[in-house]
Amino acid sequence: EKINLRSLDAIVNYLQKVLGREIKEHFIALYLDTHSHLIEKRTISIGTLSASLVHPREVFEPAVALHAASIIVAHNHPSGIAEPSGDDREVTKKLVETGKVLEIIVKDHIIISKTEHFSFSQQLLI
Repeated sequence: EKINLRSLDAIVNYLQKVLGREIKEHFIALYLDTHSHLIEKRTISIGTLSASLVHPREVFEPAVALHAASIIVAHNHPSGIAEPSGDDREVTKKLVETGKVLEIIVKDHIIISKTEHFSFSQQLLI
């Protein structure tokens, strides 16, 4: 059964199950088809309590191989505060720029904590 990730609520519910209880920072990518159905979820990196390293190469290599039309990236903040850091904003900017070159849409970057979330798209930052 295909997982539909068309709405923010559906995405956040899925991410809460996948990332909500992690004690280290996990950065994942959700690769989507043209109808926003999940093709595959991949963990890009696992960081420390407060940091994770991400490079566009690791995010987009699977996107090309999977023929993804778009991606959603997400990571958790074990601290419980879902506000983006300066590094989060910079990574998002790099990923969006890379996606434009490759013609793979970065639909959102979502930060998840145990009780809240932050959507770059919802805040009009993508």
